[in-house]
Amino acid sequence: MVKDKKTGSDEVEKARTTTDISLNNADIERLSDRLGDGEWYADERRRAWSVYETIPMPTVEEEAWRRTDIRAIPWEEMRPEGLRDNSEERENTERVPELLKRPLAGNKQGGRIVVSGGTTEDRIVSDEVVGQGIIFSDLLNATREHSATVEKYLGRLVKMGDGKHAAMAGALADQGVVVYVPRNVSITEPLHSVIWANRRTQFSRVLVILEEGASLTYVHELGSSSTEDQRLHAGTVEVFVGDGANLTFVELQTLGDEFAHFSHERAQVGRDGVLDWIFCSVGSKLTKTFLDLDLYGRGARGRMSGFYFAAGDQHLDHDTQQNHLAEDQVSDLLFKGALRDESRSVWQGMINVAPGAQKADGFQAN
Repeated sequence: MVKDKKTGSDEVEKARTTTDISLNNADIERLSDRLGDGEWYADERRRAWSVYETIPMPTVEEEAWRRTDIRAIPWEEMRPEGLRDNSEERENTERVPELLKRPLAGNKQGGRIVVSGGTTEDRIVSDEVVGQGIIFSDLLNATREHSATVEKYLGRLVKMGDGKHAAMAGALADQGVVVYVPRNVSITEPLHSVIWANRRTQFSRVLVILEEGASLTYVHELGSSSTEDQRLHAGTVEVFVGDGANLTFVELQTLGDEFAHFSHERAQVGRDGVLDWIFCSVGSKLTKTFLDLDLYGRGARGRMSGFYFAAGDQHLDHDTQQNHLAEDQVSDLLFKGALRDESRSVWQGMINVAPGAQKADGFQAN
């Protein structure tokens, strides 16, 4: 039970019940029109919303949520920015800090996208990336300009029925990033994207696709400034590593200290493919993230390296799955973190080995 800080009692939280965001089908249509969705993606939103309405908000009675109580979040106030009353809507002029745009390592990057408040603030690509059939785009433009590719992959790994917040992101996504690297194309300089959450509510989807034999290092950051009012982010991340492909995926979460952050993320690795997934969690007031690694093809390799730092009354909950689905696979997970003050960390991990997935090596530690 989370106590009210001003009164020091449980009464406020006892009175609050877990509710839904106050929206209806007409609101989803309005949002879709406002964002300029193509026909297929408008249908995707409708399907996601119909699933959302059938799933109750999770409670501590559920095993996956029993250490993370979200009843204190004022869900009824978390309407998307474009669906608020005119009096509630605010023009956002906040710019993304230059520090976040710099390369994480070295001095070069193959491309950079900065999405702020649903708008692409900055996009650059190097000569190496241009002309190789690579897609490096914000989500909404990709659904229109590369609809065949995006429709083929989006929602294939993270299903809308995977959870309330996965369906929420599917229905309400107002920003995101799509990365696609064609067969046997190797990018020597990293790609870098930033989603800057400068609204009270943000919903995003990230899609990364490497076809057979491709190679890439990709750095993605979800961040925001600090605020005084409670805020919400819900998102999905889907990563496809094709046969013989090699991906280093660096994911950074540096949201402001009043955000509640929910994410469903899943990566699939094909035959002899290699994924090095580096995950950083230092922001938000409350985080609940599901991280699933599916070793799909024979000889697939996956490493998940996570680190987290928390202070104050932060609560960071990471739920991981390593799924061995074919023979001769290796998965290795290591999470490390440091806590101070009254902060809390929750980690739940599972290694699953499917029938017939012989010679599986799975390691995990936190």
